[in-house]
Amino acid sequence: MTVDDLRARVVRAVMEQPQPTVTVLSSLLAIEDELGWIPQEAIEEVASRQGVTSNDVWAVASFYPNFRFTPPGRHIVEVCWGPTCHLMGAQRLLDRVHDALGLDGEGDTPDGAVTLRYNTCLGACGQAPVVSADHHLHGRASAAGVEALIAGLRSPFDFPQDERGQEAQDERGDWAPPSQPSPLKGEGASGADGPSTSSGRAEGGAP
Repeated sequence: MTVDDLRARVVRAVMEQPQPTVTVLSSLLAIEDELGWIPQEAIEEVASRQGVTSNDVWAVASFYPNFRFTPPGRHIVEVCWGPTCHLMGAQRLLDRVHDALGLDGEGDTPDGAVTLRYNTCLGACGQAPVVSADHHLHGRASAAGVEALIAGLRSPFDFPQDERGQEAQDERGDWAPPSQPSPLKGEGASGADGPSTSSGRAEGGAP
């Protein structure tokens, strides 16, 4: 995906918002939904359309930890850590996911294949424990099933990274997004509160 393609998707996401009141925050959320991340072009486009500076848009975007400023992996895996999933063995699934991906917390695999996120609730408590892969829920998940799922996502027949925006990032050259917190670490099985998480949607007005 080229820079022009990326910018066209940004414009479409901003213009097709259904609500009557469009704000900096609502525009950023629409772009995140469309692309999975907030590129430099999005900051500039939102600033132009809202009549504010790029710094004003950065102030909003960097306030919410669930916005990301680099392309995610080709696949998004989310492990639910809601109370029901926790009681039904989410920690065992999380340990197996960490091992399968070679990660020790939320983040991206080095090959760009998978982004791991923790989610406070995937809305399927009756199917706990639940794992989501590319927004498809897998209920009553088992450790073996999770391993097979991840192996399928990392298949050599997978799509190239530039479909998620890497080509556009390379075409732009060096660009330093604002610093973000390090990927969050999981707790041990005895940690009743589970791993820290930045999952969930930004809510409320801009700061």
